[in-house]
Amino acid sequence: MKKVCIINGPNLNLLGKREKEIYGDKSFEEIFNQLQEFAQSKSMDLSYFQSNHEGEIINKIHECMGDMDYIVINPGAFTHYSYSIFDAILAVKVPTIEVHISNIFSREEWRKKSVISPACIGIISGLGLDVYRLALLHISQK
Repeated sequence: MKKVCIINGPNLNLLGKREKEIYGDKSFEEIFNQLQEFAQSKSMDLSYFQSNHEGEIINKIHECMGDMDYIVINPGAFTHYSYSIFDAILAVKVPTIEVHISNIFSREEWRKKSVISPACIGIISGLGLDVYRLALLHISQK
């Protein structure tokens, strides 16, 4: 059974409440319940972590070393400047997929660059909350 940790960064605890036209009207807890069912059907054990603090995200990535087979990360605004998260992903050597609910390439200019992507095996962006399920689908086929 593959073990996968979903890590969400800043402000993603407000899904379902913030900018519904961009992020939708479902909370991540609602989505996580659906993802749990999907993961179980694909023989995956799924865990979830969210923090608005960079250091806590880095600590969680470190905890994944030797314990998780994959990480799915939505770094939120840390995407654009957190070389520390980039370094943590490289250090733990856990294959990581970066996801974004919105299409970061069609938004503000500063959102178009990810410093995290080069540390990841892939990126899924702009397909709404389906990005998490699509990442899990990819992992299930490995």
